[in-house]
Amino acid sequence: MSSNQIVVLATFTPKSGAEQEVEDVLRGMIQPTRSEGGNEMYDLCRSSSNGRQQFHLVERYRDQSALEDHRQTDHYRSYRAAIPELLDEDISVVVMDALDVV
Repeated sequence: MSSNQIVVLATFTPKSGAEQEVEDVLRGMIQPTRSEGGNEMYDLCRSSSNGRQQFHLVERYRDQSALEDHRQTDHYRSYRAAIPELLDEDISVVVMDALDVV
């Protein structure tokens, strides 16, 4: 484990009726992101509360530079341009320093 690892938690709340489309967009990010040299984890999860679905990306990068490289990729820029119109609210993103992860 490197003390420089960065963990990102991103939460997406789809508009009613856009759940499958949001899932499809996020699934499209999995393979290209996992193929990036600095990516160590990129997992997509779903939760439901009060009949509403949310999607969560749990990501881990080798270091801050790897995260910045990710944000410069074509697949990242493309998804960030496409997904806002499908969401009920802004994407919630928390960037954290990894303290003790496996």
